Amino acid sequence: MRIAICPGSFDPVTKGHLDIIERSAKLFDIVIVLVMINPNKTPSFTAQERADFLRIATKNIPNVKVDSYSGLLAEYAHNTGACTIIKGLRAVTDFEFEFQQALTNKKLNPELETMFVITDPKYMYLSSSMVRQVAYFGGDVSDFLPDGICEDIVKRLTQRQTKE
Repeated sequence: MRIAICPGSFDPVTKGHLDIIERSAKLFDIVIVLVMINPNKTPSFTAQERADFLRIATKNIPNVKVDSYSGLLAEYAHNTGACTIIKGLRAVTDFEFEFQQALTNKKLNPELETMFVITDPKYMYLSSSMVRQVAYFGGDVSDFLPDGICEDIVKRLTQRQTKE
């Protein structure tokens, strides 16, 4: 069984993320969409919220599982038997950081491969931070977010705005 991991912060998950997940699910028996918890970052949504949004967005993809993790990705891959990490690339600027991560993961887990998937051109501009900013200022983000979660994401982002 070929298991891949599609890791990210997913703060929040976008249609660009979902595109990479859907395409990856066609290539592997199981794709684990992994919400990575970075103690050096303060996300807009909890790990549980991000995982819940992902479960809703991927509910129609039977071979996708959602999990969260706060340790080393290479270690998680070893523990789950995953053979591949899938990373979406929007632009050349993404590659340098992702390449460094891939080499580090390979050093930590020599059996682990990293596969770079180029985003669909219609999502090249799309990022979670852009979605958060547009929503924060009251813009329409419905074209950026998967069906079934847009309203909750906007509500939570604007609730946080009024508390600041």
